[in-house]
Amino acid sequence: MNFDNDIILDNELVLLKPFSKEDFDGFAEIAFNERIWEGTTPMVLTEDDLGKYMDRVLREKENKIRYPFTIIDRSKNKIAGSTSFLNISEFHKRLEIGSTWLGIEFQRTGLNRVCKFLLGQYVFEELKYERLEFKTDALNEQSRNALKKIGAKEEGILRSHMEMNFGRRRDSVYYSILKDEWPKIKETVFREFWDSKLIHK
Repeated sequence: MNFDNDIILDNELVLLKPFSKEDFDGFAEIAFNERIWEGTTPMVLTEDDLGKYMDRVLREKENKIRYPFTIIDRSKNKIAGSTSFLNISEFHKRLEIGSTWLGIEFQRTGLNRVCKFLLGQYVFEELKYERLEFKTDALNEQSRNALKKIGAKEEGILRSHMEMNFGRRRDSVYYSILKDEWPKIKETVFREFWDSKLIHK
């Protein structure tokens, strides 16, 4: 995976573009709500928090730790949140989709599902990777159910895996989709998106 390339994934519903400092104002309109950050750390509740968050994300991209995207809702022509490629292994041909968050108005709208389709299609059909990973808080039933609905298989739980807000240690549940599972998932779970335009650079 080439971190120097601008990866743009697009259909009539969603635009995923490289995360940029220029997106600060758009993020500021939607980010400052505790409900968004309950399952993550640290919380982003002020402009100062947002600046530090964006600096960290871009620093991790520069260090080739993650490839972050800004999510744009095409129907509103508005920034909706962010998601990232993480734990990228070119040698082992695998990566994780994670660090995903959406503004409250964009949650439970199907937007996240569209993002997962575009990202999964890129991972398996463009990068030719073998494995796509996800992890979530064991207490986050909404996220766990959403991953099952897109065909990801639960693999196990890592106990006391991550430090969370207010001193809680979370257990993380891992899920995956494999390359040979993708065609069936694409034909069933994501069938409605087949005719959507996909752009990649």
